[in-house]
Amino acid sequence: MIEVAGLHKRFGATKALDGMSFTVRPGQVTGFVGPNGSGKSTTMRVILGLDAADRGKALVGGRPYATLRTPLLHVGALLDAAALQPSRSARNHLLWMARSQGLDARRVDEVLETVGLAGVARRRAGGFSLGMRQRLGIAAALLGDPPILMLDEPVNGLDPEGIMWIRGLLRGLAAEGRAVLVSSHLMSELEGTAHHLVVVGRGKVIADTGVAELIAAASNGRVGVRTPEPERASAALVQAGGTATVDGTGLVKILGLASERVVAVLGAAGVPFSEIAAERATLEEAYMELTRSSVEFRAEAAR
Repeated sequence: MIEVAGLHKRFGATKALDGMSFTVRPGQVTGFVGPNGSGKSTTMRVILGLDAADRGKALVGGRPYATLRTPLLHVGALLDAAALQPSRSARNHLLWMARSQGLDARRVDEVLETVGLAGVARRRAGGFSLGMRQRLGIAAALLGDPPILMLDEPVNGLDPEGIMWIRGLLRGLAAEGRAVLVSSHLMSELEGTAHHLVVVGRGKVIADTGVAELIAAASNGRVGVRTPEPERASAALVQAGGTATVDGTGLVKILGLASERVVAVLGAAGVPFSEIAAERATLEEAYMELTRSSVEFRAEAAR
């Protein structure tokens, strides 16, 4: 597991972490999300011993990262795909990492095959596209066959085929019993990949919950009704105790009334409708609602 407990960290006058606490459990993909400046990168750097916390602890497999003699065999991480020597070939980049951990060249060739870079293994990594560098970074994270993986924006720069591949890879790694922590701003990707979500803002945890549970809570019993008389439908449903909004296309969205009750109210009022369905919120909608008050850098709204 990854265990983060009560992390506090300041950079001068800026409070980066304010009691950050969560656990990444084996056997699932945990999404790590939050607005810019929320403390995600600092937390991951503290876990990997790249920054020191002022207070609190971060453990991987029950131990501080700095105490691990062969860290790549315990934790695989991708924080920055550009962190490589551009004059080295992809294979040599991995080979020097492998030798530092007591691994042989055969393992290097295995991970290059896994990430789809075997055909360009002897090309200089400095000439790689962003997507290829991401694949090389993922290969480095997999090198020690670790039980814990931490990936920051792993789909950045990947084409659609690569995005589908990384989804399957992450799910497969979790299915093998590994603890997988993925930081991303792409809620649509996490919705199809993550089992669990840790949402953070202003240096602390806002929500620590299953993805399905978060979406269900955000859906909040919403019902959509398509009708040729949206204003009449809306008035009848509001009178029955619901909250109704009309979107301009004949779709009325209702909160506070179950589907069966909506049908009964419209029937009693003589309002025709052609479609009724419970509406499911997206993970992005759930995330936006949770982090609305935690956004530090907010652009001016379009006029």
